Amino acid sequence: MPISFEKPSADKAELEGAGAFTPRFDVNGLMTAVVTDIRDGELLMVAHMNAEALALTIETGIAHYYSRSRARIWKKGESSGNLQTVHELRTDCDQDAVWLKVSVAGHDAACHTGRRSCFYRTVTKSDSNAVLEITDNERHFDPGVVYSDRGTN
Repeated sequence: MPISFEKPSADKAELEGAGAFTPRFDVNGLMTAVVTDIRDGELLMVAHMNAEALALTIETGIAHYYSRSRARIWKKGESSGNLQTVHELRTDCDQDAVWLKVSVAGHDAACHTGRRSCFYRTVTKSDSNAVLEITDNERHFDPGVVYSDRGTN
């Protein structure tokens, strides 16, 4: 039987305590998902989940997200082979965000650019402008080859 979620409680103590997981999705039916590597805590990516993606993640132990650009469920790594196995799923105090601690299969990369993390750049100030600097340019795979006839994921 597929997982379904009850409506979040209006009682703050109930929402913040142990018991039923009652995720709070935004007006678009989404919640933020922060994803880190189980081994070293590296921030790999931030994505969104709807109720279906969250239920699939809990049921299968493999991370599923909701792609806003493609307007569909997205099984992370389905095209690239970099599936994310969820070792721990946490929620914040008001249950409107989740934190996934994962291990990544395949190339051990979470970013569609071939890098380990989607957070491979820093933002710095130069004169009166904000500029980007690449701090991790190591590619774990070639996106042109991996995604030659598919969408990114």
